[in-house]
Amino acid sequence: MAVTDPIADMLTRIRNGIHARHQRVDMPSSRLKAEIAHILKDEGYIANFKVVEEEKKKVLRVSLRYGPGGESAISSIDRVSKPGRRVYVGTREITRVLGGLGVTILTTPKGVMTGKNARKAGVGGEILCSVS
Repeated sequence: MAVTDPIADMLTRIRNGIHARHQRVDMPSSRLKAEIAHILKDEGYIANFKVVEEEKKKVLRVSLRYGPGGESAISSIDRVSKPGRRVYVGTREITRVLGGLGVTILTTPKGVMTGKNARKAGVGGEILCSVS
């Protein structure tokens, strides 16, 4: 079965992995997913990620991050722009998640970046997801 929204599939796999207390989750890889995983790692929401090749297919392996008490680094991860309803924002409309404690991930003409970096760069774009 073909996935109509690969980004939503990625976020759901991460969310399900956290609920099931898995150490890592695997998913089909793409350049966009790897860039999102890179941002999640830089912001401290996941421990690590790597692209591995299994049976001639690239797989994105995301290592989830938990605190000393077993609590997940990610409390919520939500898809904002969907295939049926794309959400585009200008530089001034980029909202802060949890008053700046969370992260908005956007795809912009200058690449995939956080909302904070997009504001600094003075570019808007499509909001992919919000993480807190």
